[in-house]
Amino acid sequence: MKIQINPDRPLFRRSPLIYGQFLEHFHRQIYGGVYMPGHPLSDADGFRKDVLEALRRIRVPIIRWPGGCFVSAYHWKDGVGKERVPAYDKAWRVEESNRFGTDEFVMLCRKLGCEPYICTNAGSGTQEEMSDWVEYCNLPREGRYARLRRESGQEAPYSVRYWSVGNENYYDGEIGSHKSQEWGRYVREAAKMMKRVDPSIQLSAAAIADVEWNVRLLQEAGDRLDWISIHGYWDELWQDNSPAGYEACMARTDDLDRDVRKVRGLLQAFGLEKRIRIAYDEWNLRGWHHPAVDTAPLGSEEFLRARDKNDDNATYTMADAVFSACFLNMALRNADLVGMANFAPVVNTRGCIFTHDRGLVLRPTYHVFDLYVNHMGDTVVDSYATDVPDAVFTDRFGREHRVELVDTCATEEGGTVALSLVNKHPDEAVEVQLSGVPEGTRELLVLTGRDRNAYNDVDGQGAEIESSGEGIHGNTVQLPPHSVCILTARR
Repeated sequence: MKIQINPDRPLFRRSPLIYGQFLEHFHRQIYGGVYMPGHPLSDADGFRKDVLEALRRIRVPIIRWPGGCFVSAYHWKDGVGKERVPAYDKAWRVEESNRFGTDEFVMLCRKLGCEPYICTNAGSGTQEEMSDWVEYCNLPREGRYARLRRESGQEAPYSVRYWSVGNENYYDGEIGSHKSQEWGRYVREAAKMMKRVDPSIQLSAAAIADVEWNVRLLQEAGDRLDWISIHGYWDELWQDNSPAGYEACMARTDDLDRDVRKVRGLLQAFGLEKRIRIAYDEWNLRGWHHPAVDTAPLGSEEFLRARDKNDDNATYTMADAVFSACFLNMALRNADLVGMANFAPVVNTRGCIFTHDRGLVLRPTYHVFDLYVNHMGDTVVDSYATDVPDAVFTDRFGREHRVELVDTCATEEGGTVALSLVNKHPDEAVEVQLSGVPEGTRELLVLTGRDRNAYNDVDGQGAEIESSGEGIHGNTVQLPPHSVCILTARR
């Protein structure tokens, strides 16, 4: 296999928001995850210090909150002020304490130095409720909700820049779902009211890679949007928690940019590709496990206990790491249009960080973010591969996919060229011949495990990043099986 890099031919600058994260009021993501007031490992504001440290290490640029499906029945006014009243969460069928609300979310983002991204209730909520939320966060003093924020001790506005109208409102199971013929008009009125409060906000709307849904959305509201939101989960485990094996996961890497291509085509057809960008604001290989959420009898605890299966660290193997690296490569290669991506979620459930009472576990996906955030550059440069080996993998549904075994993307920043090299082969190394890589100081960082099913847990680390000089021989690089590698070279 050969890879040619031209670091003097920049293609585009990637947005820092591509490495974003996501938090929802589901299971242990917030309570028992990032927010545990009174816990020995928490700070004075109730945030887990070890989680904050881990998030700072991967320089989280933006967090989307509070959902997710949760938001479509969430009324933000229940989660602000000095008196918080618990409410029944109709999405996940549990009681929400409302101890963690807008003020706490913004505080979390400030501690991390990242942008808050608020998703609004377009299910049981109203456009006015959305605009009131913008008022609470962004107006200095005008209006009852700005006064409410100030009375709660937050004198300065939060200046939340990123907002979304709705979550997955195209999905019939979503609280307050919408039909395509009504969604565009709903978004238009919401955008009108929200931007009347603060014209500077960046606004997205829930979408799907579907022609009818997006045509109606763009016809009605395209002139008022800055982003279009799409989601992706490839190993759907909502009802049956039987995670796909390594090769079945690799089968799903054959067409990762399919939805981006579809949305790109629609934006181009409307002449909006220069003004509206894609926010891939929920993505993960593994879908969340929440069986019988619609059908479990009232008072049943079994369907709640089933959610604990999301926190089995053995689920998150090198398959998750390799898949996630391929997704990030796809986002970088489409960085002219994909301006945001949010790994869903960041803590617990299917997240890259797992918390327990004594500390945390950094799952293999965490190390992928560590590699990309801290070693890939911001300018995507021209590169192409030839003689790429391929193989046929079978997905969990028995469908065969012919998949290229190595996935790459090249960047340059400040005189350093960085090349991501992802070897999907479960068992065999791949040799790569490089051209155009600077002759200066080179380093190869490798994330792999003892086997394809390696994972990290409380009692041991099966997958970690190592610096390897042994893999570089002149312009030849050896990629270990089931690995994510970053080669850096100084010009």
